[in-house]
Amino acid sequence: MGDWPELRGAAEDVAPRLLGAIVRRGSVAVRLTEVEAYAGEHDPGSHAYRGRTRRTAVMFGPAGRLYCYFSYGMHVCANVVVGEEGTAAAVLLRAGEVVEGLDVARERRPGVSDRDLARGPARLCRTLGIALADDGCDLARGPVRLELAATPPDPADVASGPRVGLRLAPDRPWRFWLAGDRSVSPYRRHPRADATSI
Repeated sequence: MGDWPELRGAAEDVAPRLLGAIVRRGSVAVRLTEVEAYAGEHDPGSHAYRGRTRRTAVMFGPAGRLYCYFSYGMHVCANVVVGEEGTAAAVLLRAGEVVEGLDVARERRPGVSDRDLARGPARLCRTLGIALADDGCDLARGPVRLELAATPPDPADVASGPRVGLRLAPDRPWRFWLAGDRSVSPYRRHPRADATSI
């Protein structure tokens, strides 16, 4: 199991560190350009807000595991578990650029522009071939692997803002992206977002 000291902080502090990292599964690799932080039991927007369940157990640690879930009952989305073991926290992999295995990625998402192959959390997982069975994967051993960039991104290159599509706690500025990168997904606010639940 990987040690991952870089992932042991608060989700909102660790999230920008993942920008520029490589997520790899098989022959396809994606460079992360957009992520979102979720602070578990302290965050109404998190799946773990009401505590540990069978679904959210992976989020409670250790850091460096993959937390996968179904979105709308049809799409798989993936998160990197962060923080200290026993405290739920995760960073959603929102978007990225395919940097290896472009031919395989195109086969998985035919008719889609290269920019859009991994532009959104469900698209990213489909492009990489991440499935619900990868939930709990040790990102140091695989089959899904995380390779952090040698140096964190320059803060001047990182933008932040509200998370996408959340009804609760939508205005926490815990979405981070590489400013100006063409693979970053568009912001969409939930139509029934509760602006009071910061």
